[in-house]
Formats: sequence, structure tokens, C-alpha cells
Amino acid sequence: MSEPHILLSGETLALGMPRQDMLPEYHKWENDARTILGYGNQWPQSWEVRAAGYERQRGNDRFQQFEVVRLNDSTPVGMTILEVNTYVRTAEFVMVLAPDARGKGYATEAARLTLDWAFHLAHLRMVWLKVLEPNAAGISAYEKAGFRPSGRLRGAGYWLGKPVDELLMDALPEDFPGPSAVTPTLSG
Repeated sequence: MSEPHILLSGETLALGMPRQDMLPEYHKWENDARTILGYGNQWPQSWEVRAAGYERQRGNDRFQQFEVVRLNDSTPVGMTILEVNTYVRTAEFVMVLAPDARGKGYATEAARLTLDWAFHLAHLRMVWLKVLEPNAAGISAYEKAGFRPSGRLRGAGYWLGKPVDELLMDALPEDFPGPSAVTPTLSG
């Protein structure tokens, strides 16, 4: 496995460049049963589809991906994505954590670092996400990172085989809970 290319460091995590040699690991995370449940999907994604998707995504400047890396041992623990709408300077936020990295507070820090990048480097006006209503842990992590409830899509998702609402959450630069990890990076 190659060494992570760190872009922005937080307290315990960092955002890094995605690595092609990590693609099989990312694929495992995305096909974990709890990940599929959290996204409201019903089926795993084949390796061929994922590999082809990676090739399309890495040259797309509207699809910014970050590997989330634990700083103390350089272990990758997740991915965050900003799917950017360049016309209105907004982005949809998506996150996946490795199954063994869940429940450790990483979601909040990974979301905060990604918002920090979005607002202070990419100069986005707003970042939004969708989360299934039964996903209380995800909602809590997103709120701690600076996201606020902004709407609901009734019956738009599935949780354990039953239709559930998808909640919309968004964050504006003034919602960012700070301090920014970007400022020390630029002044050091």
C-alpha cells in the first residue's frame, strides 16, 4: 500500500488524496451491509462497476474525493466526497467510513475537515447532504460538524426494507464551528 498524500490535518484525522491501490479497500467499505443500509441501497456494487467509476471520477473536477486518514498510524478510515455544482458554488456531501472505524467519533471530524476545505479553500457557498431519518448517529455527527436540518423527502429512502424519510441537511460558511485547520496550514 502506498503512503497517504495528506492535504489537510485535523486533531486525529486528515484528508488525503484517494489512492488507486486502495480501491479494493474502498470497495469493501462501500459494500459492507451497514453502508448499504445507511445509503438506502439494496444491492452491492460489482468490482467492475466500481473500478470503472473510479476512472471516470478521478478526472472529474466536480467530483472531489478525499481519503480520511487516522494521523497516529496513517491508516485510512473512510472517504468523503464533495459533488460540486460549479454553476451555483454548492456541493452534495457524501461519506463512507470503514466498518471498523464506526462509533469512534471519526464521522464528525471527517465532516468538519471536509466542510473546512469546502468553505475555506474551494469557496463553496453551501454544502448539503441527505441522511435517512433512522440514522440517528449520522444525524448527530453531521450536526456536530456544522450541518443543520433543512428539509425532508417523505418516503424517499429505505431502512431495513421499509420506506423512510430522507432528511436534508445543509451548512453555510457561517455555520462552520471552527477553528479552521486551513489557517494553520497556510501560516506554517
